[in-house]
Amino acid sequence: MALKRRTKITPVFSMASMTDVIFLLLIFFMITSTLVTPNAINVLLPQGKQQTNARPLSRVIIDKELNYFVAFGSEKEQSIDIDDLTAFLQECAQKEPEMFVALYADETVPYREIVRVLNIANENHFKMVLATRPPERNR
Repeated sequence: MALKRRTKITPVFSMASMTDVIFLLLIFFMITSTLVTPNAINVLLPQGKQQTNARPLSRVIIDKELNYFVAFGSEKEQSIDIDDLTAFLQECAQKEPEMFVALYADETVPYREIVRVLNIANENHFKMVLATRPPERNR
């Protein structure tokens, strides 16, 4: 007499419980990742007694008519010829060796004019900053 099994074993694996576990792990890692602070080491930095001036020490301004204006520190801006720009910047560098130059140019100024000023600064090893907004006019 042959015995037959009453229950059949099916080789199908249910993924429903696996997706539940993955979903719970995802939630766990999302919650714990928000608890980590980016500054794990708190450092108390010393305070300086003097405030430094973040304004550029020398300014070169080129307006849309290709007129050049220069100023050193908080002095009033004066008109200058491009040929005299090198001498002016060298005078400013003698007053302040760590000087940097901010170049303000109108958006209609041809690029070659900006490159001329950049070349003067590069030849004399000046630190150069290209500014996007013109400074407040003192004239």
